[in-house]
Amino acid sequence: MASLGSPITIIRPHLIEFGVGTAGKLGKWAAEKGYRRTLVISDAFNASRIDVLELKGEITVFSEVTPEPDTANLEKVLAAANGADAELVVGFGGGSAMDLAKLAAVLAGSAQTLHEVVGPNKVHGPRKVGLAQVPTTSGTGSEAGIRALVTDPATMAKLAVESLHMLADIAVIDPALTFSVPARTTAATGVDAMAHCVEAFTNRRAHPMVDIYAIEGTRLVGKYLARAVKDGNDAEARAGLSLASLYGGFCLGPVNTAGGHALAYPLGTRWHVAHGAANALIFPHVLAFNTPAAPEKTKAVMEALGYGTSENTASVFDAAYAFCAELGIEMKLSGLGVPESDLDAMADDAFAIRRLLDNNPRDLSRADIRSIYAAAF
Repeated sequence: MASLGSPITIIRPHLIEFGVGTAGKLGKWAAEKGYRRTLVISDAFNASRIDVLELKGEITVFSEVTPEPDTANLEKVLAAANGADAELVVGFGGGSAMDLAKLAAVLAGSAQTLHEVVGPNKVHGPRKVGLAQVPTTSGTGSEAGIRALVTDPATMAKLAVESLHMLADIAVIDPALTFSVPARTTAATGVDAMAHCVEAFTNRRAHPMVDIYAIEGTRLVGKYLARAVKDGNDAEARAGLSLASLYGGFCLGPVNTAGGHALAYPLGTRWHVAHGAANALIFPHVLAFNTPAAPEKTKAVMEALGYGTSENTASVFDAAYAFCAELGIEMKLSGLGVPESDLDAMADDAFAIRRLLDNNPRDLSRADIRSIYAAAF
């Protein structure tokens, strides 16, 4: 893990508006910037309430964002973006909408294709349009980051693009937009936000400058997630989760996630399990597996979640599993419709995600991954 003096680059949106009732500040900001043509990239539900953004001028809405978007969904977005000739692109929704907005902002009207920009720092700049992000869930933290992911249906692998040119000019985080999120989705996305924080905190690349966000984000989820699941209109709890999600996004840029996300991705690409639900199911298994390699930090995580000083692998697993299960999250692969016959292929897929596995504090072999899937079945 990095020392206090290790070099690190912290990346955040140029302007962040945070708080209940702030959604309309986007329209004021856009008007002040002189944007006349705006493309809003969203799902069907959120597209029905874009008035809260108070945008002016000519507005085009793409409302066909799908969960775990693939390259075909991106192609539709790019067609809409090219047709709109927008000066401002707005991601309005969960991580899927915000990731597609990032890619639309850099690829629409560009000579570059998706496959030419997969990986770090391959996008040619500068970006020609403005980019705004407005999250409506508390989980991905995508509003704060410079990565975007889409699935290649041919390989069932995530294609990850990373570029400073995909950093938002403004992120507007209005917890009121999350009041309508169902309890089950609230639970899963909240654990996803926590997983970002915990995986960054226990990461081989962990850094004291990021640790402060990581452990506070974990504490916020521990304090507020159950409350928000119980009462979706609990404004304080929703705000706490929105902040936790933002902090998780801060962690993703300089440190990123590790084994937990690597093992969760095949659930989404192969079986279309929602990203948050996949991460929640995997979370206790990988946290417990990593405990021997990061005992003090794991202890801090358990204390942040309200579980005292759990230190050994068994007690960590039991506590983390209980935390997720008590929120009503499905914690068995079989319960999500994943067949046992696919565990080997999933293990192959996960083991190939070196950009994340190489961050894990303890080496995860292909056999280790297969064993975790079996235990989660």
